[in-house]
Amino acid sequence: MTLRRLPDNIVNQIAAGEVVERPASAVKELVENSIDAGATRIDVVMREGGRSLISITDDGKGMSREELELCFERHATSKLPDEDLVNIEHLGFRGEAIPSIASVSRMRITSRNAEDTNAWTLNVEGGRRGELEPIGAQQGTRVEVRDIFYATPARLKFLKTERAEFGAALDVMRRLAMAYPAIAFSLSDEKRTALRVSAAQGDLFEAWLDRLGAVMGREFAENALKIDAERNGVKLTGFAGVPTFNRGNATMQFMFVNGRPVKDKLFTGAVRGAYMDLLARNRHPLLALFLELPPDQVDVNVHPAKAEVRFRDSGGVRGLIVGALRNALAENGHRASSTVGGQALGSFQPQSIQMPLQSRPAQPVGMGNWSGAMAPSYPGGMSEETSQYQAPMGPSAAEGPRREDHRDTNFAPVAQSDNGPPSQGEADDFQAFPLGAARSQLHETYIVSQTRDGLVLVDQHAAHERLVMERMKKAFSDKTVPRQMLLLPDVVEMDELSASRLCERADELADMGLVVEPFGNGAVVIRETPAMLGNCNVKALVQDLADDLAELDTTLALKDRMDDVFATMACHGSVRSGRRLTVDEMNALLREMEVTPHSGQCNHGRPTYVELKLTDIEKLFGRR
Repeated sequence: MTLRRLPDNIVNQIAAGEVVERPASAVKELVENSIDAGATRIDVVMREGGRSLISITDDGKGMSREELELCFERHATSKLPDEDLVNIEHLGFRGEAIPSIASVSRMRITSRNAEDTNAWTLNVEGGRRGELEPIGAQQGTRVEVRDIFYATPARLKFLKTERAEFGAALDVMRRLAMAYPAIAFSLSDEKRTALRVSAAQGDLFEAWLDRLGAVMGREFAENALKIDAERNGVKLTGFAGVPTFNRGNATMQFMFVNGRPVKDKLFTGAVRGAYMDLLARNRHPLLALFLELPPDQVDVNVHPAKAEVRFRDSGGVRGLIVGALRNALAENGHRASSTVGGQALGSFQPQSIQMPLQSRPAQPVGMGNWSGAMAPSYPGGMSEETSQYQAPMGPSAAEGPRREDHRDTNFAPVAQSDNGPPSQGEADDFQAFPLGAARSQLHETYIVSQTRDGLVLVDQHAAHERLVMERMKKAFSDKTVPRQMLLLPDVVEMDELSASRLCERADELADMGLVVEPFGNGAVVIRETPAMLGNCNVKALVQDLADDLAELDTTLALKDRMDDVFATMACHGSVRSGRRLTVDEMNALLREMEVTPHSGQCNHGRPTYVELKLTDIEKLFGRR
């Protein structure tokens, strides 16, 4: 083939493929144009997820007749006063959004500026321009995009459901609304208004917090810490949630660079580093940070959709984010451990359970029938020395008749006696077990257990999380997940997308013991919960499950991600920190850990116990 120049319509369609991936991309480009035009109110209407109509109306400065004709030319822009691509101060500057969108849709633009006595309208269909006509309209611009991708039918096949496309546009609008609190935004479809925020008043921080509360929820505004830091001409402001106010995913983390919403790996890593010692690996804080720096210190022209940026001093930016967040958290009382505590914790290491077979003690009472309740595979280091403890003893007078069904719904530690500590002989026998004999409970959170050659410190919540999860997995595989009906069904309010995700998976959740039903827009009602969870916080459980579903691959069944779902449920159904346990309850928990698969780590990957040998204790006191 000989070299040739592509026709303009093909060039525009190629550009559209880079800039306009889906209806939400068109919404982003056109709303940014309205922001650059100085609008104080922007209203967006979508039909069929943007397939049939995207309408954007603003009250900005508008365009003259000449500008309206020119705006359909490729690379025509009013946002670059010269040929300098370094000092970019506007959201849009390439001048390719409107001609690209017009090349794959039927577009109509009506605009009027302050100097004209009437507005002008122009139709473009698949890149073919119509005649310019006068029309009556107020100052501002109205853009209507109909039948998007009709000129490129292959692109329509890659669009998702109407709800998914509308949700992507809603995410775009929320981000822009957070960045510009002085502008009123609305987004609606033919049925409802999904977003409506008025222009915020007051100083910058008050306006930001008011807007963030409207978009991210009132609870965020009540649990947010103010961020205000500056270093070498780079300023970081915004709000970050306290560590106890967290979510199961990072969808509520937002960053803006010079007013531009971006998704940057540097930002994600910096947030993870700042909260590293305060949150579990699967928990994520809520925050919105606004970074302002000279335009020549950041390159916003490295991505066709301008969703990524590149910093000249990326290390300095990361250090500013980490330092500002840590300082704000420290001022709120969340401080790091002392030096002495750090040295002591450094001596604690998770150890494999090693116990001579000849020293095996007699099986204690209260273990229950666990020989058939767990899968035959056990974690390395524990299975070799604990498999012989799986076979329970026969019923004794102290124990009473043994349960015949190991799927009893009462999954609390089986020993409930308050008769004081065990006898010396019984305690000596317990010490020969891998996890020893319970001696005390610290801060109603940690169990201190004595072994024959040291001590074990157990996190009661983390340990019980694993036990509950393994029970749920076993019951699910046996298709016998017991449920408990709530006397008063719980109504949980959340955003519409989260509620729809839960209801779409209602049958699969019912198989796991959780019965969910729709309850209007943005709410679900919970009628039954897994019995083994006991009296759990249903609202927190359902919200975390909704967060998990937002991250799971929608093409996979929940049974393919069973561990993720059961881990979330188990977290809410386990023995919580702050609950006081009797000695018998603590020993029962230790015995159950010894026969439970993977009990050396909790569902979040953290160790459930650490062991300290006598030699390590002697080192702490300088005896060795």
